[in-house]
Amino acid sequence: MSENLPACPKCSGEYTYEMDALMVCPECGHEWAPDGDGAGPAERVVKDAVGNVLSDGDTVTVVKALKVKGSPSGIKAGTKVRNIRLVDGVDGHDIDCKVDGFGPMQLKSSVVKKA
Repeated sequence: MSENLPACPKCSGEYTYEMDALMVCPECGHEWAPDGDGAGPAERVVKDAVGNVLSDGDTVTVVKALKVKGSPSGIKAGTKVRNIRLVDGVDGHDIDCKVDGFGPMQLKSSVVKKA
Protein backbone atom coordinates (compact mmCIF):
# COMPACT_ATOMS: atom_id res chain seq x y z
CA MET A 1 0.00 0.00 0.00
CA SER A 2 1.08 3.54 -0.57
CA GLU A 3 2.25 5.42 2.48
CA ASN A 4 0.87 8.78 1.32
CA LEU A 5 -2.84 7.87 1.41
CA PRO A 6 -4.77 9.76 4.10
CA ALA A 7 -6.44 8.02 7.03
CA CYS A 8 -10.22 7.72 7.05
CA PRO A 9 -11.79 10.94 8.42
CA LYS A 10 -14.69 8.98 9.91
CA CYS A 11 -12.98 6.13 11.80
CA SER A 12 -9.27 7.03 11.41
CA GLY A 13 -8.65 3.70 9.67
CA GLU A 14 -5.26 3.50 8.00
CA TYR A 15 -6.07 0.97 5.25
CA THR A 16 -7.70 3.39 2.81
CA TYR A 17 -7.47 2.91 -0.94
CA GLU A 18 -8.40 4.75 -4.13
CA MET A 19 -11.41 3.72 -6.20
CA ASP A 20 -11.94 5.83 -9.31
CA ALA A 21 -12.11 9.43 -8.06
CA LEU A 22 -12.89 8.53 -4.43
CA MET A 23 -11.00 7.34 -1.39
CA VAL A 24 -12.55 4.32 0.39
CA CYS A 25 -12.12 2.96 3.91
CA PRO A 26 -12.60 -0.84 3.99
CA GLU A 27 -13.08 -0.79 7.76
CA CYS A 28 -16.18 1.44 7.96
CA GLY A 29 -17.17 1.77 4.28
CA HIS A 30 -16.84 5.58 4.24
CA GLU A 31 -16.16 7.15 0.83
CA TRP A 32 -14.87 10.68 0.26
CA ALA A 33 -13.20 12.87 -2.33
CA PRO A 34 -9.45 13.03 -1.67
CA ASP A 35 -9.18 16.73 -2.55
CA GLY A 36 -11.81 17.71 0.02
CA ASP A 37 -11.58 17.96 3.78
CA GLY A 38 -12.75 14.38 4.21
CA ALA A 39 -16.36 15.30 4.79
CA GLY A 40 -17.26 14.79 1.15
CA PRO A 41 -19.98 16.85 -0.47
CA ALA A 42 -22.45 18.76 1.64
CA GLU A 43 -24.67 16.33 3.50
CA ARG A 44 -27.92 15.70 1.67
CA VAL A 45 -31.08 16.33 3.68
CA VAL A 46 -33.87 13.81 3.09
CA LYS A 47 -37.36 14.75 4.26
CA ASP A 48 -40.43 12.55 4.60
CA ALA A 49 -43.92 13.21 3.23
CA VAL A 50 -44.75 15.73 5.96
CA GLY A 51 -41.38 17.51 6.10
CA ASN A 52 -39.58 15.73 8.94
CA VAL A 53 -35.85 15.21 8.40
CA LEU A 54 -34.92 11.53 8.10
CA SER A 55 -31.66 9.92 9.16
CA ASP A 56 -30.13 6.45 9.12
CA GLY A 57 -31.70 4.07 11.62
CA ASP A 58 -35.06 5.84 11.83
CA THR A 59 -38.39 4.03 11.90
CA VAL A 60 -40.91 5.18 9.32
CA THR A 61 -44.53 4.41 8.44
CA VAL A 62 -45.77 3.99 4.87
CA VAL A 63 -48.47 6.62 4.22
CA LYS A 64 -50.10 5.14 1.11
CA ALA A 65 -50.58 1.67 -0.32
CA LEU A 66 -47.76 0.61 -2.64
CA LYS A 67 -47.86 -1.96 -5.41
CA VAL A 68 -44.94 -4.38 -5.40
CA LYS A 69 -43.99 -6.11 -8.61
CA GLY A 70 -44.46 -9.87 -8.23
CA SER A 71 -46.64 -9.60 -5.13
CA PRO A 72 -50.42 -9.93 -5.23
CA SER A 73 -51.05 -7.76 -2.17
CA GLY A 74 -48.44 -4.97 -2.04
CA ILE A 75 -47.48 -2.89 0.99
CA LYS A 76 -50.42 -1.52 2.94
CA ALA A 77 -50.61 2.02 4.28
CA GLY A 78 -49.58 2.09 7.94
CA THR A 79 -46.85 -0.54 7.59
CA LYS A 80 -43.89 0.25 9.87
CA VAL A 81 -40.39 -0.03 8.48
CA ARG A 82 -37.55 -0.09 11.00
CA ASN A 83 -33.88 0.79 10.68
CA ILE A 84 -33.90 2.62 7.34
CA ARG A 85 -30.73 3.61 5.51
CA LEU A 86 -30.51 6.70 3.31
CA VAL A 87 -28.95 6.09 -0.11
CA ASP A 88 -28.60 7.74 -3.51
CA GLY A 89 -30.96 5.40 -5.31
CA VAL A 90 -32.40 5.47 -8.79
CA ASP A 91 -35.60 7.26 -9.80
CA GLY A 92 -35.93 9.06 -6.45
CA HIS A 93 -35.78 5.92 -4.30
CA ASP A 94 -33.65 7.27 -1.46
CA ILE A 95 -34.47 4.85 1.39
CA ASP A 96 -32.96 1.37 1.56
CA CYS A 97 -34.80 -0.90 4.00
CA LYS A 98 -36.20 -4.33 4.74
CA VAL A 99 -40.00 -4.55 4.83
CA ASP A 100 -41.43 -7.42 6.89
CA GLY A 101 -43.06 -9.94 4.58
CA PHE A 102 -41.45 -8.47 1.43
CA GLY A 103 -37.70 -8.41 2.08
CA PRO A 104 -35.14 -5.77 1.11
CA MET A 105 -36.28 -2.92 -1.14
CA GLN A 106 -35.93 0.78 -1.81
CA LEU A 107 -38.65 3.33 -1.08
CA LYS A 108 -39.17 6.98 -1.90
CA SER A 109 -39.10 9.37 1.04
CA SER A 110 -42.29 10.98 -0.29
CA VAL A 111 -44.36 7.90 0.63
CA VAL A 112 -43.24 7.55 4.26
CA LYS A 113 -43.47 9.58 7.44
CA LYS A 114 -41.24 9.41 10.47
CA ALA A 115 -42.74 7.31 13.26
